[in-house]
Parts: sequence; C-alpha cells; structure tokens
Amino acid sequence: MTNLHIRSIPTVFSAVGVLAATVALSACGSDNTGTTTRSSSNSTGAQANCVPGTIRAEGSSAQKNAIEAAISAYQRGCDKATINYNPSGSGAGIKNFVAGQVDFAGSDSALKPDEAAAAAKTCGSPAWNLPMVTGPIAIAYRLQGVSTLTLDAPLAARIFSGAITTWNDPAIAAVNPGVTLPATPIRVFFRSDESGTTDNFTKYLKAAAGSAATLVPGKKWTGTVGEGKEKSSGVAAAVKGQEGGVTYVEWSYATQNGLGVAAIDTGSGPVTLTGANVGAMVATAARVGTGHDLALSLDYATKAKNAYPINLVTYEIVCSVYQDKAKGALVKAFLAHFASAPVQAGLEKQGYAPLPAVVAASVATAIAAIG
Repeated sequence: MTNLHIRSIPTVFSAVGVLAATVALSACGSDNTGTTTRSSSNSTGAQANCVPGTIRAEGSSAQKNAIEAAISAYQRGCDKATINYNPSGSGAGIKNFVAGQVDFAGSDSALKPDEAAAAAKTCGSPAWNLPMVTGPIAIAYRLQGVSTLTLDAPLAARIFSGAITTWNDPAIAAVNPGVTLPATPIRVFFRSDESGTTDNFTKYLKAAAGSAATLVPGKKWTGTVGEGKEKSSGVAAAVKGQEGGVTYVEWSYATQNGLGVAAIDTGSGPVTLTGANVGAMVATAARVGTGHDLALSLDYATKAKNAYPINLVTYEIVCSVYQDKAKGALVKAFLAHFASAPVQAGLEKQGYAPLPAVVAASVATAIAAIG
C-alpha cells in the first residue's frame, strides 16, 4: 500500500495518477462479537468482506448515485447485509450523526470544530472525515442552440447574484467568441436546503471571483435572486424544465438530465469538466486533518493547467471507535469496499471522478484503523 509522504504541514497530496494500483482491503474480523466475515465477489470485480447486519447512513445528496451503486454492489456479494442511505443533504447528515441517529454521515464539507467536538462526544472517540467521492460541480444550463459555453469565476458570480440577467449579455459574449447567444432571460436555481454543494460552490466564487463575489460562503444559500429547490435532483430537474435555466449541481445530475455544462476559464484557458481534469485539481489539495482524519483544503483559485476548479469532496464521517462493535464492523467492511480500486474506477460512469491514488491509499489505511 502506498504511504502518504508528508512534505509540509499542511500536507499536500501530489497524486501522479488515478488509482494505478488496487488498494488493499483489510478484513474486519469478528471484533469479539461473534460476527463472521466471508469474502464475496460482485459485478464490480471487487472482493468484499461480507459482514451481516444493518446500518443506517444519511447526508450528501451529491454522492447519492455513487454510494447507491457501491451499496448495490456490496449487497449483491453480501446478501445478509443491509445498508440504508438517505440523501437528505450534508447538513441533515451531520446533525443526525451527531445525534447518534445514523452510523455514518456523508458530507460535502468536513466537520467544523464544534461539530467535531459534538460528534466525538456521541461516538465516545474522535470522528474522522474520510474523503470517498470526488464530485465535480457543474455550472449546468439549458439554452437551446448553445452546446458549448465558457464562463469564468467573475461571470458566474455575477450570474448567480443577479447582476447579469440575459444570456446574450456582452460580458458573456466576450468570453464566447463565435457562439450565438440568445436574449433569453437567465433563470437561477439554487439549493434551498443546507448543502455541501452550496458550501463548495460559494467557496469557489469567494476564492476565484474577486470583487464580483458577493455571496457569503456556507451551506445555506444567501443570494437574493432565483428560485430554491431541494436537493441536487431538485435543481437539476428545475433547469431541465426551464429554458434559460442555470444552476450549480454535481456533474452526474447534469449529465443524467441532459443539461449543458460550462467550461471554466481559470486564467489558463477554458477547462472542460472531465475526470482527468478533476483529478488534476484534487491532486493539489492540502491535507488539514491530522492522523487518520483526512480533511482536505481544495484550491478553488487554482490556475494549474487543465485543472477543473469547482469540485467537492464528499466525506464519509465515521467514529474512529464504534461502541456497537457489530455496526462498526459493517461500516468498516462497506467503506473498504467503497474505497477499493474497482469501485472507485467505476464511479466515472456515474459522473464522478476516482480519488487520486495517494488519497485512496490513505483512505484505505484509515478505514483499516477503525475500531
């Protein structure tokens, strides 16, 4: 297994490729509860350590398609395991994890200090942020006759704040030479629920848009224009049904709904949204967590060549030591499956990008350390 090399504090993940080698999975064992494990294959080609039982998880709707695919594959190979995931949004997931209502949470932002303290009290041990899904955030639109569109951060900030109201605005036309833009009114759709996607998108605007950025970064949308919809599925469906519509949403939802996806000019030329370009950005992330807490800090203002800048990393937030050993064993086995090379490689078909190899190796090590 590849070790994480610490270059400085914070540590910089400098991945040189995407999952070039299979990540080794560690067996969960019985944890002294009488729970047995068996190795089963499934349609992904991954070897899953089968731990029977039932666990509940909740949170990020951004990772819904990814985690549902991983759950389906795991349960095909382990028919006595039941993993229930409710894509209620990152804010709800953290709240219910802290309240002890779910066994792990999915969140598109790492725990804040007060959340981490509350989670540690509930767990009886530190809670860890484990990056699992790299979810590119698309600026997705519906605009008849416009198949290619380029935006930069200041333009995006002005569109989502209502400063630009029509698609043929001269400022948009200036970065789209040769593209015929209609005079269609812009209809902004945003997440009405607390959302890690909103948090990451507004952090991008704050970091990269300069004085054009007026929205306060956070899980709750603070803009004064547009129409709110719940969850990623809600904003994607709204844009699909509205000519001139635009939103920020995970790549998978944009592609599933047949929406246009803008290229982003970072100052080094337009960057299209591809798995490779997402990996180039995530590889620049600085690690801010310590030990097996793998919280990352993304450089939204990156000008690295071919690095797509608007990304989120969905964390699975876990107890480092589970008081209910049977549930902890199943959490551990399932997350080892989710982090495995075959499963991660398959995520791009769902509209996600696999974790860079060095990040995936650190995640596998952390999962193995869950007690």
